[in-house]
Amino acid sequence: MNEQEVFYTIALTRMTGFNFQTALHLYKTLGGGQAVYEHRKGIKEVIPDCNDRLIASLQDWDLALQRAAQEMAFIKKHKIQVLCLGADDYPLRLAECVDAPIVLYYMGNADLNDRHVINIVGTRRCTTYGQDLVRRFVSDLRQLCPNVLIVSGLAYGIDICAHRNALQNGFDTVGVLAHGLDEIYPSAHRDTAKQMISQGGLLTEYMTETRSERVNFVKRNRIVAGLSDATILVESAAKGGGLITASIAQDYNRQVFAFPGAVGAPASEGCNNLIRDNGAALITSAADFVAAMGWQVEGALEKNKSIERQLFPELSPEEQRIVKVLDEMGDFQLNQLSVKTNIPIGQLTAILFQMEMKGIVRPLAGGTYHLLK
Repeated sequence: MNEQEVFYTIALTRMTGFNFQTALHLYKTLGGGQAVYEHRKGIKEVIPDCNDRLIASLQDWDLALQRAAQEMAFIKKHKIQVLCLGADDYPLRLAECVDAPIVLYYMGNADLNDRHVINIVGTRRCTTYGQDLVRRFVSDLRQLCPNVLIVSGLAYGIDICAHRNALQNGFDTVGVLAHGLDEIYPSAHRDTAKQMISQGGLLTEYMTETRSERVNFVKRNRIVAGLSDATILVESAAKGGGLITASIAQDYNRQVFAFPGAVGAPASEGCNNLIRDNGAALITSAADFVAAMGWQVEGALEKNKSIERQLFPELSPEEQRIVKVLDEMGDFQLNQLSVKTNIPIGQLTAILFQMEMKGIVRPLAGGTYHLLK
């Protein structure tokens, strides 16, 4: 996405005359932030049912453009990636969500479209029991399924325990922030955050100079849930942010798991209630989780498909182009693959199906394809 489009898209998020859902509707309907700006004088021609308040709100972009210019300078200075909804580098799982942020700001090197992405969340006031659960879960997961991106919120308690154990076990880990990338909250986690930039990353929808207000922490939970294939709740009181994340994950049709705790234990009450009400599947170990997700058979499947692949050694020119792109570029989304291979979507879909049957490729979440080597 070009710099001009990024600039106007950032500016759109700073237009205060309408709410987020209206901005998202404008962005999707017109196809980008720059298009919204260019149609600001004739918006009724594009959206006939827009009201007078929206028309008036779109006329003055001066402050929004000034703020966007300030943000662009910070982005360039600190080498921050700007991920705009609809762009190739935007997290595909999150893009499927109805309330996906228009813009994300990212510092890090983790693939946000990794094959497996989970989040581990829970109470800020975790117990030794909760810490031990996280430690054992992450360590065992490394042995069972080593290619997983672990997401959390960099908060006290279960969040920071998840991040630190991920780092110690060689996992990439991403922290979703409730403020801009010009600060780290809580400051006690600054050293961990710095380490995460080179082994994972920091992600936020908020611009610099955004205060860490309570409502922002609630909003960021949808990003934690939306980025992930599954939410794992370790400890939670009867009410808490972890339960909010679990509820959002359910709304997104993602898997939700929870560790049980002792009956009557305040830090486990939320988990126990969620399991009781069928809001989460009970797990007691990483083996439970991996089995429930069906990830434990992938190694065997890929081995078998490699054998099957030997039965189909000859590839057509189109299949060779697809293999070359996936081998050089890694996992690729269908639309991107169509552009890179110059094969129309309809034809490409049919070819990919045949290649899947031959054990050459495997479809992943979000319309992405993976080369089985």
